[in-house]
Amino acid sequence: MAYRRDGITAFHPVTVIATWFGVGLLPKAPGTWGSLVALPLGWGLAQAGGGRLLLVAATICFVVGWWAAREYVWRTGVKDPSEVVIDEVAGQWLVLAATPLDPVSYGVAFLLFRLFDIWKPGPIRQADRSIGGGLGVMLDDILAAFFALIGMVIFRHVWPLFG
Repeated sequence: MAYRRDGITAFHPVTVIATWFGVGLLPKAPGTWGSLVALPLGWGLAQAGGGRLLLVAATICFVVGWWAAREYVWRTGVKDPSEVVIDEVAGQWLVLAATPLDPVSYGVAFLLFRLFDIWKPGPIRQADRSIGGGLGVMLDDILAAFFALIGMVIFRHVWPLFG
């Protein structure tokens, strides 16, 4: 990665955190990669401590991500840099906190979160447009996670009807 406006590089701590250890620097669909990488880590956290541990991890990721995204936005001058994917990790873990520990449910949680993060209906789009800085980067993904959680509740009630 070339130097940014104030000398930030791929190995700068802010970049490492904001891009989730470089995942956001992958050339195509960094948000999808960020969410995808969150799945096995989320699975491990869920096995170790269930939904509560995932909720704690998502909260910590949100707070640290808010700081890292704020610094990254300030240092690069880009409002919502696509390479910042810690927001996807926090949002995906939030959805996984209420998701049963099975591959199908995790796949549905991933798809629902990506759907709402990309589509950005109503309040998600409003937050994305009106709230700037690190909070703006993080908040639209947390709102997408809440929409995905509603989708997961519906999925969990409908899925048993097919099997």
